[in-house]
Amino acid sequence: MERTFVKGEHLLSRWLIFMAGLIIMSFGIAMMITADLGSAPWDVLHIGLQKQLGLTVGTWSIIMGIFIIGFTSLLQKEWPQSGGIANMVLVGVFIDIFLFLLSTPDAFVFKLLMLLLGILIIGYGIGIYIAPECGAGPRDSLMIALQEKTGWKVSRVRGIMEITVLSAGWFLGGPVFIGTILFCIGIGHVVGFALPQCRKLVHRLIERGVKCEDINQGTIRTNYNDGFSKKIR
Repeated sequence: MERTFVKGEHLLSRWLIFMAGLIIMSFGIAMMITADLGSAPWDVLHIGLQKQLGLTVGTWSIIMGIFIIGFTSLLQKEWPQSGGIANMVLVGVFIDIFLFLLSTPDAFVFKLLMLLLGILIIGYGIGIYIAPECGAGPRDSLMIALQEKTGWKVSRVRGIMEITVLSAGWFLGGPVFIGTILFCIGIGHVVGFALPQCRKLVHRLIERGVKCEDINQGTIRTNYNDGFSKKIR
């Protein structure tokens, strides 16, 4: 059985890992966009909006995130989580930074390699930012809210969301090509493979960090989820 964090446990370490995951995911998104072989559905929309209205891809990611968070809050009748807000801002900022630094290769084979690496990096970035349990991103929060309101399966809600934004993005001139298809087919498998590994790694890093911080402080006691305590020397 996988261990989950209790509220407030190892808070600083969890947030640092959460932010690292967002940065990694942003790098993967920027790689996909730069490969110029088609983007993920939401990025197709962001790029389409950029082409029609200006601003940057990252800025549109933040703007759409604001609308999504606001709509989700209305549906759930509660304030947005801090993790969702951090996700919205950081991902948009770092997408723009990485897009500025990256350049599109000339050869198709290198474009394809960049695309595939981007999908892989996105999957592991998602796994790393989910593992510390600091909150879902705006789009995942909306998916959950719609699922609760409609009673539909998550896969159905997600599918309708992706098709809707992809269609809107394509209509606005966003890049729909082989990369879009590969992402839609492959990202679920990549995340499914990466997430258990990331959870184990994150828990190991956090627990090790706690022990290292207290190694010269003698015997301490740490609380676990089952209510018992364990001595660490």
